[in-house]
Amino acid sequence: MIDKADQLFLRGQLLVASPGIGDEIFSRTVIYLCAHSVEGAMGLIVNKPAEEIKFSYLLQQLNLLPKSEDIQIPPNIREMTVLRGGPVETSRGFVLHATDARRDYGSVAVSDHVRLSASIEILQAIAKGEGPDEAAFALGYAGWGAGQLESELGDNGWILCPARQDILFDRDHETKYARALSLIGVNPAMLSSVAGHA
Repeated sequence: MIDKADQLFLRGQLLVASPGIGDEIFSRTVIYLCAHSVEGAMGLIVNKPAEEIKFSYLLQQLNLLPKSEDIQIPPNIREMTVLRGGPVETSRGFVLHATDARRDYGSVAVSDHVRLSASIEILQAIAKGEGPDEAAFALGYAGWGAGQLESELGDNGWILCPARQDILFDRDHETKYARALSLIGVNPAMLSSVAGHA
């Protein structure tokens, strides 16, 4: 049972940057909030690929995937995108994944359907082709101190949207911003005239 006080917090929702966000790093970003409490908040940007970084290369650097070019890389590794999760601790990796009835991969629940891990266990499973069916890998995260996110919401810097797994896990990153806004009936082209939705 979720504590009533916890219902005030926004864990498991999407933050979509408004045009007035005032920070180029967060321009047109979609962030999945993994944690939110009176002490602050933490989330991962889910629509900004780090196109110059290959996920298979990161696994090789961690000695989780052989460096031989002769091996067949499983499709789920070859196609997995590395995301720019946020400006904090950009060398630290996080895996967001769908809940898997088989195992939890050393992760913590964010919602009934989504979990978060920073452990090597899930990367080992992915490298073996045994990882979760739906997963996203991000370097870095977005973080807010106590009261900071609430202040930014009050200044209409962010728009809250419900989270959907296709927005979290599919690879159509270019459309995630518009798709997230469409969940609450907002057309991005009309966004500059929208006020008070954060």
